[in-house]
Amino acid sequence: MTNHLLTQAQSLGRRKFLRAAVLGAAILPLAACVGDGDSLAKQAREGNNKNYIAGDGSVEEYGPASRTAPVKISAVAYDGTTIESANWVGQATVLNFWYAACAPCRIEAPHLVELSKEFGSKAEFIGINVRDEKEAAEAFERNFGITYPSVQDTQGEIQLAMTQYVPLQAVPTTLVLDKQGRVAARILGVAEKSTLKALIDTVLTEAL
Repeated sequence: MTNHLLTQAQSLGRRKFLRAAVLGAAILPLAACVGDGDSLAKQAREGNNKNYIAGDGSVEEYGPASRTAPVKISAVAYDGTTIESANWVGQATVLNFWYAACAPCRIEAPHLVELSKEFGSKAEFIGINVRDEKEAAEAFERNFGITYPSVQDTQGEIQLAMTQYVPLQAVPTTLVLDKQGRVAARILGVAEKSTLKALIDTVLTEAL
């Protein structure tokens, strides 16, 4: 009887081990999906914080009564698109501060692309590149399939004008503007897709 129970226990242990091994094999490909083969994205996941000053991932929302004056931007994007903040009234606007060698920027880029397509004309997505020249920025956009416009801000004019919300060198930073063009929310660090979507939805449900 003792030998029989021992054999059953050993068999059960082997089955548990095999189930764990199968589950582990199923999980690994999912973990590798974000930035797979991208050394900078891997670096960001490991938390080395090289080549950029990382935000802490914090989210801050500003109620309508506490929002400051509308953001004012007049610029020409890399693709020749004219960016005028006066045209943003009545829709949500997302401003994403980024540069090509920023590891977390590479992680969040696919999420921004997906959301820009999902919201369509309801939300305007605009990139603010704080470091790259045109060629490097456009290569990044091609690599990640980014179709919304980005403007060059290597002189820091836009960033300096918005230091109340965008800490210098804290990249990426993402701002969500309300229908009047006022800052309604800020994300320091990687913009998680579900979080950014919720912030945009909140702005869209507000009265103009």
